Amino acid sequence: MEYITLNNGIRMPQEGFGVFQVRDKEECKRSVLDAIRAGYRLIDTAASYTNEDAVGEAIREAIAEGLCTREELFITSKMWVQDMQNEQMAAAAIDASLKNLGLEYLDLYLLHQAMRDYFSAWRAMEKAYRAGKIRAIGVSNFYSHTLTNFCETVEIRPAVNQVELHPYYTQEAALETMKYYGVQPEAWAPLGGGRYKPFENEMLAGIASAHGKTIGQVVLRWNVQRGVVVIPKSTHKERIEENYDIWDFSLTDEEMKQISSLDMGYQGTAIKHFDPDFVRMCTGRKIHD
Repeated sequence: MEYITLNNGIRMPQEGFGVFQVRDKEECKRSVLDAIRAGYRLIDTAASYTNEDAVGEAIREAIAEGLCTREELFITSKMWVQDMQNEQMAAAAIDASLKNLGLEYLDLYLLHQAMRDYFSAWRAMEKAYRAGKIRAIGVSNFYSHTLTNFCETVEIRPAVNQVELHPYYTQEAALETMKYYGVQPEAWAPLGGGRYKPFENEMLAGIASAHGKTIGQVVLRWNVQRGVVVIPKSTHKERIEENYDIWDFSLTDEEMKQISSLDMGYQGTAIKHFDPDFVRMCTGRKIHD
């Protein structure tokens, strides 16, 4: 495992384990435990995933079994849009995530979307950061123009921007904007979310064969070599272990270019953030009373 250093000096694992859409509590707990046993130390959840409690149970069990210490783990959660309306609601959301996870602090906490009054929500996060409740604060799904305005406005710049990044949506220009502001890129759906059949791609298969690796490992390695943190998700123990095994090989410059050639631009996105219907869905979705 390799680590990157965030803009506030905190070290973050460059590969983690995501639990998006793992709604069954026992399945989520088991998957997180399998990930920790495999070597993962970064676990990524969110209030809107409604599985923070299961992640918290897995963390406590892992520590009790001696698999890791709390200090070795890097736990991320995110504030949902419903709570991004004023500082008071945002502060309550932070405390709710800590309570659900059963933790005294979070290593990273993100604004889940650039929606509603995310500036007020950010001020609450800045206060929680200064109070020691959160070791680093960041954003998610902030496109370059939004991130630029945000970084030019807030007091504490985001440490991380978690966005969709995979060979079918490479976002090279967005990476340059993040680099300019010292914001670490983190990829959700780093394998493409199963939409574009990368596992049937002959070019990817050829590169994988040349390295004695799987296509999934090659795709993850491509992002890692771009300096991106990746958080692949799986509920299958074998795939969880496979996804972690990407640290003993490197892609050539030519292979990196070949993989990047799959880019489809905005048409390659899983979620159309510029779609008004999507925004209305997010602003209308409630995850609690």
